[in-house]
Amino acid sequence: MAGVPADGLGHLRVVLGETAYIGPGRADLMELIETTGSISAAGKAMGMSYKRAWGLVQALNQGFGVTLVASSRGGADQGGAHLTEAGRLVLARYRAMQQATRAAIAGDVALLREKFDLS
Repeated sequence: MAGVPADGLGHLRVVLGETAYIGPGRADLMELIETTGSISAAGKAMGMSYKRAWGLVQALNQGFGVTLVASSRGGADQGGAHLTEAGRLVLARYRAMQQATRAAIAGDVALLREKFDLS
């Protein structure tokens, strides 16, 4: 099934407000921006256009009401992007919530797989 995580434990989407939310796609994009230093490269690595990646960055920044991803235009200095302190906090807490959720539901998922022979 497309979009199902390899561990089969589902996706976590945390909604903090009407426009402030983070899920696996946004978290992966933020992580790749931090690693590559580029919104374009991060988007490309995820198979999305720069326009789509930039739109997600704008949605994150506007939704949380603070800059999570800071960027500078290209040109002679080549521009770039990085997570701000707030962005690193949001990403770190989201990843911690993902791990806690997986740990909390793993037993029930295993029980259901065994009960219905779904492994």
